[in-house]
Amino acid sequence: MEKIPLSKAYDSEEIRNGVLKVIDSGNFILGPESKSFEKELAGYLGVKRFVLSNSWTSAVHLLLKAMNIEEGKEILLPSLTAFPSVEPICHVGLKPVFVDIDETYCMDPEDLKKKITPKSAGILPVHLYGQAADMESIMAIAREKGLFIIEDCAQAIGARYKGKRTGSLTVASGFSFYPSKNLTVYGDGGGIATNDDSLADEVAALRNHGRKSKFFNDEIGFNMRFNEIQAVVGRCQLRVIDELNEKRRKHAERYSSLLKGVVKVPEIRKSSEHVFHMYVIEVSERDKLRDFLKQKGIGTGIHYPVPVHKQPAVINLFGEVSLPKTEKAVNRILSLPMFPALTEKEIDFVAGCIKEFLGR
Repeated sequence: MEKIPLSKAYDSEEIRNGVLKVIDSGNFILGPESKSFEKELAGYLGVKRFVLSNSWTSAVHLLLKAMNIEEGKEILLPSLTAFPSVEPICHVGLKPVFVDIDETYCMDPEDLKKKITPKSAGILPVHLYGQAADMESIMAIAREKGLFIIEDCAQAIGARYKGKRTGSLTVASGFSFYPSKNLTVYGDGGGIATNDDSLADEVAALRNHGRKSKFFNDEIGFNMRFNEIQAVVGRCQLRVIDELNEKRRKHAERYSSLLKGVVKVPEIRKSSEHVFHMYVIEVSERDKLRDFLKQKGIGTGIHYPVPVHKQPAVINLFGEVSLPKTEKAVNRILSLPMFPALTEKEIDFVAGCIKEFLGR
């Protein structure tokens, strides 16, 4: 069988033709395609505003700058996440406080309660692997303690929590359109969603050198703009994202039907509609299994082998902490191939190889 990659970006003739149209237009930065993409994303998510930037990291950096949080305040977030989740926090002079995970690999509300201090300002729950965190519990804690919440939706575009889209539940949220994401723009890209017009306006100005009009720079900003070629790619994919996510769910159902009782399969929260950015299993001999699958031509990943609180840069700045459930999981988790174009035959082959390795 041909090699099965871990992920594969969606492509179409509409995308290819749209890219050529942009090239012919000669308009490449924050033009009509970008403006339309922002409006369509806001409509899709059910929020007032979406502001595009050149990555999730940049967008959330701009958002935290716009929120003008007192330096030294603490932001609570999980450690089982991509390293960029912590970077904007550090860049604006805030302190990350790491929270352990629950059975879905998302932020554990019980551990969250224990980590709140008088210096806590906000919470950044990560909707990891495409499933919403336990937002009802997290939002209740935030209300009680007077904390804001920014949703990390980098892996969860299209997911729902109790009927509402992730990214529409709190003051603001951050999205990524990196090549492996459910909706990609064939490069780095991201943005923030919010119902707060003043926050959106400030982020939009900061991404473009602090300009609110063509010839006047009202503040010192950044060059973190979005481009028209990526906007047309994103617009085409947004039109089919629900269909693509449904294919991911079907693939996940097939994996779980074949692997339940063989390995630990993903646990789905009853209140969530998962979009399976990743299909992640747990197994004790993870590294040996990964090597075995590689020999069979099957791509896999580990998301993430080194949690953020164990990264040298974080330890050097903030010291060491212990997160037992996170530290156990990172030695057992394995991401299997997951993308819309995956076939039933390929899923069966992957599952069969896992059973072969485990002797079951």
